[in-house]
Amino acid sequence: MKPKILVVDDEPDAVELVSFNLKAAGFDVVTAADGAEALKRAKEQQPDLLVLDVMLPEVDGLEVCKIIRRDPAVAHIPIIMLTAKAAEIDRVLGLELGADDYVTKPFSPRELVLRIRKILDRGKVPEEKSDRIEIGDLTIDVPRHSVSSSGKRVELTATEFKLLTTLAQRKGRVQSREQLLQDVWEYDNLIDTRTVDTHMRRLREKLGKSAKYLDTVRGVGYRFVEA
Repeated sequence: MKPKILVVDDEPDAVELVSFNLKAAGFDVVTAADGAEALKRAKEQQPDLLVLDVMLPEVDGLEVCKIIRRDPAVAHIPIIMLTAKAAEIDRVLGLELGADDYVTKPFSPRELVLRIRKILDRGKVPEEKSDRIEIGDLTIDVPRHSVSSSGKRVELTATEFKLLTTLAQRKGRVQSREQLLQDVWEYDNLIDTRTVDTHMRRLREKLGKSAKYLDTVRGVGYRFVEA
């Protein structure tokens, strides 16, 4: 079955360009022209990934992202934000609200396809040394892509899950932000390392008490420790 991508943009030319390239790359595509329609289609269609423009009428892309991340029915859907805003604060805000990645307009359709594939690959079961990682009150079930803290399930995006698993499997070893970008995001070219910091902040918030296992090594990166 082809992965289904929901493309949300109020510019018909942009929708046509993205849709054409995604279909050529082997994806099924559904579209929406505004935020309200995007929320409706996300629930109805349950796409594998959402390509979301920031500048939308009425309900903008950032608000759509926020609403999706708060709705258990669709919170698992990865989101790539499309933005014409190049300012760092706009990129960081999108990541803070739950986006998995961002692409700044104008963009290369080929790059967008590549980023979509990489995000979808994060949701697949990776080749792991251990199927189950148990440390204190934290349990990571790799095949099921599930995490629980003190017996309660923690809802993580595919990116957050891969980030946590990568750190846990390298317990005690410091991982630089650049290394995490390569291993989790699989970026060949380094981008803003604040992407890592933003995802770590979200991951800690979701883990609650189990965030004690995630240690910041100032000026270097992060490591997983047994608190």
